[in-house]
This record gives sequence, structure tokens and C-alpha cells, in this order.
Amino acid sequence: LYYESSSSTGFGEIAVTFQPGTDADLAQVDVQNRLKKAEARLPAIVVQQGLEVEQANTGFLMILGLNYKEGASNQDQIALADYAVRHVNNEIRRVPGVGKLQFFATEAAMRVWVDPQKLLAYDLSIADVNAAIAAQNVQVPAGSFGARPGTEEQELTATIAVKGTLSDAREFAGIVLRANADGSRVTLGDVARMEIGRKNYLYDSRINGGNGIASAVLLSPGANALATAQAVRKRLEELSAGFPKDIEYSIPYDTSRFVDVAIGKVLQTLAEAILLVFLVIFLFLQNLRYTLIPVVVVPVSLLGTLTMMHLLGFSVNMMTMFGMVLAIGILVDDAIVVVENVERIMAEEGLAPLPATIKAMQQVSGAIVGITAVLAAVFLPLAFMDGSVGVIYRQFSLSLAVSILFSGFLALTLTPALCATLLRPASGGNKSSGRGFFALFNRRFAALTQGYTTLTQRLLQRAGRYMLVYLVIVIGLGWMVVRLPESFVPEEDQGYYLVNAQLPPGATYARTERVVKQMESFLMSRPATEALVMILGFSFAGSGENAAIGFNSLTDWSKRNNGLTVADEVNAFNAHFAGFTEASVMAVNPPPIDGLGTASGFSLRLQDRGGLGREALLAARDQLLAKATASPVLLYAMMEGLDDAPQLRLDVDREHARAMGVDFSVINTVIASTFGSASINDFANAGRLQRVVVQADVNKRMTPESLLQMYVPNARGEQVPLSNFVRASWETGPVQLSRYNGYPALKITGAAKPGYSSGEAMAEMERLLAHLPQGIRHEWTGLSYQERHAGNQAPVLFTLAILVVFLLLVALYESWAMPLSVMLIVPVGALGSVLATTSFG
Repeated sequence: LYYESSSSTGFGEIAVTFQPGTDADLAQVDVQNRLKKAEARLPAIVVQQGLEVEQANTGFLMILGLNYKEGASNQDQIALADYAVRHVNNEIRRVPGVGKLQFFATEAAMRVWVDPQKLLAYDLSIADVNAAIAAQNVQVPAGSFGARPGTEEQELTATIAVKGTLSDAREFAGIVLRANADGSRVTLGDVARMEIGRKNYLYDSRINGGNGIASAVLLSPGANALATAQAVRKRLEELSAGFPKDIEYSIPYDTSRFVDVAIGKVLQTLAEAILLVFLVIFLFLQNLRYTLIPVVVVPVSLLGTLTMMHLLGFSVNMMTMFGMVLAIGILVDDAIVVVENVERIMAEEGLAPLPATIKAMQQVSGAIVGITAVLAAVFLPLAFMDGSVGVIYRQFSLSLAVSILFSGFLALTLTPALCATLLRPASGGNKSSGRGFFALFNRRFAALTQGYTTLTQRLLQRAGRYMLVYLVIVIGLGWMVVRLPESFVPEEDQGYYLVNAQLPPGATYARTERVVKQMESFLMSRPATEALVMILGFSFAGSGENAAIGFNSLTDWSKRNNGLTVADEVNAFNAHFAGFTEASVMAVNPPPIDGLGTASGFSLRLQDRGGLGREALLAARDQLLAKATASPVLLYAMMEGLDDAPQLRLDVDREHARAMGVDFSVINTVIASTFGSASINDFANAGRLQRVVVQADVNKRMTPESLLQMYVPNARGEQVPLSNFVRASWETGPVQLSRYNGYPALKITGAAKPGYSSGEAMAEMERLLAHLPQGIRHEWTGLSYQERHAGNQAPVLFTLAILVVFLLLVALYESWAMPLSVMLIVPVGALGSVLATTSFG
């Protein structure tokens, strides 16, 4: 369908979204093949570190947490994260249904913190450090003695083991950087300090206001969310039996909880619907035997439906359950027609149950076949929708259509057999005479029927006048349908919401942590909050020290006071932080369909298709957002992503550097190792190979001046000041670059004001987008893409359904005029639906 790429310093990602129904394994192979073609053009370090291709949904199924128990003496977060890497993460990745585990921490590494001043004192550079570690921390395959071919007298063979890889900070400190002729030497410990630290410092996690380690589980395509979540919980419980006594786990965020509760509600509704159907049938038939026959048809039809669902590969989910709930009222119709006709023939003609049943079936069999085919034809076209809409509607429509077809089949087979065996000859008599509830009901219903008959006769005498009224109804229906707000899927209270914090460009982790703690203080004080996980350095828009995201899970729906909803909590959070100046802080509802975006509302990509450049794209963004802010339809519209941030630009005079004997690659290595980090090789740590990372010590890389005070070696081994051929200047540049379907793009998200639908918000955005410069285009993505795509299919499929129904009625009645009169009722029924939709908002 579409693909999107995002790149930042040291990291790049391409997310490819395929048409629903695509074989995910074949798609992954196709992506890997294309990636292999491009591999030759990638930097060597990228190929060396490895290219990963994973298949997973975009949204988080659940977030797992590890933390130390309250009062535990050990609070080492590095050790906790390393424990998760060694003993938990891979076990969870192997759970069926898990597509990806995103770890918001890192395993341990040997950190070599270099002091540039000490290096200069010894006339060394950080490049010398990298080379020494690479040469002296290495696995040595030394071979063996006595191996074949050998002499016949040789009676022993053994491998030769050389300790090449180092294992602790003391051994790394002994790495020789320079050995002098007088026997003295300079070791790594003379110019650096070594410790077991973190491999990187991208993310930090906080759980319920305290330190913790978080991992997000992403569902694999096609996997069952409930089954996967249950399997993850079970596996985590098994693993916890082997946890150290001071470590515990939690699941502060679990989206499957809403699905589980929703399916439970649907099952409850199913039982209530069956009970109501029984009561209504009994009210009109007023005989327990007559009532049982249609009611027996319901579970038998549903059993047949479940069998077909299994054969079609469907699951018991909200859409299939909703289809069966809706079908219950329809399933008994055919059976009621048969029972009523049998009962009428026995009462009027005095026949026994068996001959009365045979005669009744001769009269109504054609009608049952026709009405079953018509009802099934109404729902079947929905199964032909493609895209995510098709995935949603296909199971709903097919389960409903199969239920209807089974009910028709049972009305022709099971129902007559039950009538012939269970019914008793009619006792005769007037049911409206006498006393009691049923006699009173029959008299009132007979009066209502007589009133309806009289009214119909009067209407037929003035048919022309009332056809004008009908025409007004049709026109009014068209007017109301056009004005009805459009939306793909309504937002729901899923039991959790997201909070996002975006600090100004260039803000440090310390500032972000202060903002996060203020957010935690408010959220943890809310009575509805059950669990909260905050992730610093990460957001769905991009990663950086100035970003943070939180997942706030609320208490169970039944335990909330005064019917409190997620929308109420979102509004309370946004109102509390409305005047917050330290960061842009916002709470949003999650998308109604997991995997289609990361928040509710609309989402689009603003593209530079004319090659106008990033400045023109940013100007178009500012113009669009300014107009959107003034719109009466939009609650907000904003760029989703990291704003351009201050950057220290280094201009290297390459000719001057070369004249001084300094190679450009050496300059890159020294700067990258000092202010970034250099991953040299691996070392053995407690049975696991982990990385060795070199970087300048903390207090040696905090200011721009410290960069220009660095020295680099020239070809003669002399240390040359970097400032001799490098000039630094400040500028503003992108922290993150995004492309959408191959074009430079910016992410724009927003939402409609209360009282407006997502369709109206999208229409408003399209009106504003039309005024942007030539060459700036847009594409909808995620849920908005599906909404726009579904809106184009629906009218065609509904028209097709009406046409098929009409043709079936023509075949049933063998007439063109009679089906037309039947179809005239459709606008009146549609008017009732539109009025109900409007009344309930």
C-alpha cells in the first residue's frame, strides 16, 4: 500500500505496509531480496552491524516491566537491563504470535571512557586506542598439536588455547598502547577508565513513578491478540519463578484487556438477545411448544455458523460475534413463518400436525427460499471490500450471511420435523375471549391490526397525494445522508490513553526527566489511574533526548466513579497542562483499530514532489498549520516528529589538512569516537559476548570548545590541533529525515473538534491543502487512508446489493413490478437508520 522511511544519527528504518491478506512471510522474503540488491551501496559499518527485517504490527500489544522490589538493596538498572536481555527478552520473542520485542533499555557493554588530555600528554590519539583494542582483544584460533597428518608414533592430540579476548575492566586496563625501548609502556588504564556500563543511552523507562525496564510486545501479522497476550503472560509467569528474589515483573499496559472485556460484553448481549427473542415469540404464539421450535433453531444455526467460520479460518472476535448477535432476530423469522402457518392450518382446517405441516411447507417453501436468498444477498457484498475495511467487514458479513443461510435450510428441514412431532392439534376457540394477560394482549393487538388495515385502505384511496409525501421522504433522506458526518470507526474507551511530551529542540535528557516527573505526579494522583509506564527518549514520531511518551492504563470500567471515561481523563490532562511552557505536552486517545496509526484523529504526509527543497516543505507546513489552527472544525493539527534542532557544523579544510599530513578518514574517526562512540569488537562477559565501546569521558565532551581542543595524528605520528584546519559554526538542521513513498515528507496529525467527525476534519484539511504551493502534495496514511479508501467503495457495493436483491425478488415473484413496490420500502427504512444515527450523535 505504502512505505515510509525515517533516518536519524546512527539509525534508519523503513516501514512497508502491505495490502491486507498478503502473505507476510513471502512479503518479508521479497523485502530481503530487494534489500540485498541495495546492500552493495550501503556503508561497510552498516553491513557489518547487520540489517534486520522484521514483520510486526505498528501498535504495541502490551508493555512488560521489570523492576526491583520495594526496599531491595540492589537498584542497579544496568544489571537489571542486562538480566532482561539474558533471561527474558529472547524467551518472549519465541512466544507464538510475537512479531517483535522493542526493548527500551540495552544490554551491558565494556565502556572505555577516554581522557583526551591524557592521550595528548602521551602523544597518542583515540584512533590509537581503537586500534590497540581491536588488535589485543581478539579471538585467536591457535590450532592444535599432534593433529593429522602426523607420525605413527604420535599418541596424543590436543587443542591450543590462547587467551585472546579479555573479560573484565582490569584486563582491558592492561592493553598496551605503546611500548618504549627502555621497557616502559603506556597502557589503556593510563588514559581511560573502564567499567561495565550501558551499550547506549538512547532510552530510559519509568514504571508507576519509579525506575524500571520496559519492553513493548508487537503482534505479528495475522496473529490472535488474545491468544498471544495470554501466552506472553503465561511465559512471563513461568520465567518469574527463576527471577532473583529482589526482581519482580509487571504488565502496566495491555491492549488485549479491552478486547477480552468487549468479547465478554458481546457474549452477554448474545444471551440477552436469545432471551428476548424467546419472550417475544412466546408473547405472540402463547404456546410453549410453538415457542420452543423457533428458539431451537437459533443454537443449531449458530453451531453451523461456527463450523463454517472454522473452515474459513475465521476466529471468534468482535466482528463475528456482532454478526451473530445481529443474526439472532433474523434466524427465527423463517421458523416462525413455518410454525404460524402450521398452526393456522390446524386451527382452520382441523388437520393433524403431520398433514398440516406438509401442506404448510407446500405453501411457504418458495417464500422461505426467496427471503433467505434476499437477506444473504444484502450482506454478502460487504465481503468484497478490500483493504482494512474488507478485513473488518468480511468476517462480519460472511458470519451473518452463513447464519441466515443455515436458518433458511433449517426452516425447510428441522422446523417441519419438529412441527410434525412436537405440535398438538389446535384446540380451537377465540384467543381474544376470556380473561388474563394474553386475552387482553390479543384484543389490543387485534384492535391495532384493524386500525392499521383501515388506515391502509384510506391511504390507498389517495395514493397520488401520499406518493408526493414519499418523494419528500426520499429527498429528505438524500439531504440528511449528504449532511451526515463521516467517520471510519468511532472512538471507544479502550481503558488506556497515551501522553506525549516534546521539549524544544536541543533539550537534554535531564530537562526531559523533570517534565516527565511532573506528568507522573499528575497522572498518579488521578483515582482512575491503575498503571503508568513512561519511556524517555522515545515517541512514535521519533527518538531523541527531548522526547517522551507514556501509556496510562485506567482501572476496570466497573470500578470507575460516575461513569468516568478515557475521554474525560484525556480532557483533564490536557486542561491541566494547557499553560505548560517547559514542553509541548498532550494526551490522545489510541486509534480505534490497533495497527492503523498510533493515535485517534487523522494522519497525512505532506510531500515535496516538485523537488522544491526542505525549506519550501517547512514553509508549506507552517502555512498549513497556521490555517488549521484558525479552523472552526479542527481541534488541533501539528507536525508529528522532531523539529529541526541546533547543530554544530564543522567545515574541514581538506587541502590544509592534507598538507599537514592528516588524512580525512582519521579526522572522522577521532571526532566520531570522541563525541559519538566507537563499537570496536566483543568481549566475553558471564557467558555472553558483549560489545566494547570507546568514547570520550563525560566531562570531556560537554562544550563545543572541547571539540576544537582535540588533536589528531598525522602521517608522521605527530599530534596536530584540530582547530588548525576545522572551523565550527552554529546552524539549525533536521534531527530526523522522513520520506513517504519515495518523496521527502513531513508527518501531520490532528483531530476534529467535538461535534465534528473525522471525515469532516479530513475534508477541511483537503480544503486547506489546496492552497499550498505547486509541487507540494499530500497523501493520507494509516486509519485516514483506510477511511478515504472505504468511502469510495461503499456506494458501489451498496448499489450492487440493492441490484442483486431486486433481481432475486424478480426471480421469486416472476414479475418486474411487484419487486419494485417491495423495494420502495428501502428509503423509509434507511430514513429510520439516519434519524437514529443523528439522534445518538
